[in-house]
Amino acid sequence: MTTTSWRARAAIVLFLLTAPPASAALFGDDEARQAIAAERKRVDTVSAQVDSQGRQLEAINARLGKLEEGSGKNQAVLDLFREIENMRQDLARMRGQLEVLSNGIEQAQKRQQDFYVDLDTRLRRLESAPASPAIGGLPSGSGDIAPGGKLGAASSAHASGATGSAETRAYEAAQNLRRIGNYQGAIVAFQNFLKQYPKSPLAPSAQYWIGDSYFNMRDFRLSISSQRLLIASYPESTKVPDALLNIASSQTELGETAAARKTMDELVAKHPASDAADKARRRMANVR
Repeated sequence: MTTTSWRARAAIVLFLLTAPPASAALFGDDEARQAIAAERKRVDTVSAQVDSQGRQLEAINARLGKLEEGSGKNQAVLDLFREIENMRQDLARMRGQLEVLSNGIEQAQKRQQDFYVDLDTRLRRLESAPASPAIGGLPSGSGDIAPGGKLGAASSAHASGATGSAETRAYEAAQNLRRIGNYQGAIVAFQNFLKQYPKSPLAPSAQYWIGDSYFNMRDFRLSISSQRLLIASYPESTKVPDALLNIASSQTELGETAAARKTMDELVAKHPASDAADKARRRMANVR
């Protein structure tokens, strides 16, 4: 197997890492994401070593070709042969590590995907159950808040189970694209949803999933800008804490540790009772 083919193989491994499992951030499973990120870093390190060894091997082969053209350098040629053999052994060892790491990542992604499929199935069953009326005639369990923090008529209809509307179908179509890992398609679908239904109570959620999809595509700058747009457009939305946490995660991935810590401080200060704030507190314990 040539060095070039192993480079291609390492590139395939890295490509697999850029396609996170479906619903990778559906409910903020930070533990699973961190485990996969750790495996990804190990693969990046080994891949860099393989690439470095490949370049060194090419350089040695070039030197060997020059020596073979000359004469009276038998000892130097033998030394080069020994060096090449040692490097081949190192490459074989690192290739084995890549195989092990790749298998580990695939298994972790499969477990995470199975977890979310099961969780999504359970939530769908709960959503399809008849909603119990709450105080004031509003349906209980409604989690979609219109701008300004008030439940609108469309939100009430949605929470009551009116899932057959064109608005809800458009939102669910975008969600389905995200759930199967088609993040680029989901971004376009959510953007179209916002253009068509800018006043929808689901608009803050649509904007949040745009930023989350960019995060899963590892476009952290666009993820940050998308979540900041959510915060500016829907400051009273219950999605704001999650958006801040997603911004902090993007900043961490970009190596902007101080900015990430500042964002998490803001999240804890402004939304101390949110689930996102609890996650931020746990993260800050490791960042500080």
